[in-house]
Amino acid sequence: MSLQLSTAVRNAVLNVVESTIGASPVLKIRTGSVPANCATADSGTVLATMTLPADWMSDASSGSKALSGTWQDSSADATGTAGHFRIYASDGVTVHAQGTITATGAGGDMTLSSVSISSGQQVSITSFTLNAGNA
Repeated sequence: MSLQLSTAVRNAVLNVVESTIGASPVLKIRTGSVPANCATADSGTVLATMTLPADWMSDASSGSKALSGTWQDSSADATGTAGHFRIYASDGVTVHAQGTITATGAGGDMTLSSVSISSGQQVSITSFTLNAGNA
C-alpha cells in the first residue's frame, strides 16, 4: 500500500508552498522546455512577466489550492510559443516552482487559451491549481 495523507495534512503542505514562495511572487512565461529542476538556469525567451497578488493562492481545501486574484501581464514582452513557466520569489531571481504550459485541455501544469503569444498583447492566467498527492 502506498503512503496516504489526511486532507488536513495535504492542505497544510499546499499552504506552506505559498508561504515559502512568499507574497507577490513573479511569474514568467517562457518558450521551450522546462529546465531540469528549479536550480537549473533559466532557458527560453521570456514572453510574459507578471507580479502576482500578495495573496496569490486561495487557502487549500480538499487537497487542492487555486489561484487567487488577477494574474495578468498587460503587455507581453516578446512573441513566441509558450512552453513553460517559472514562479520566482518577489526578487524575480529565486525560482521556487516551474512547469509546462499548454493550450486549455492539453494537460499542461498551467494552461492558456492559446500558447501563441504576440509582443504587446495582454496575457491572463485564469486557472491554475496545485494538488497534493497521496490521497
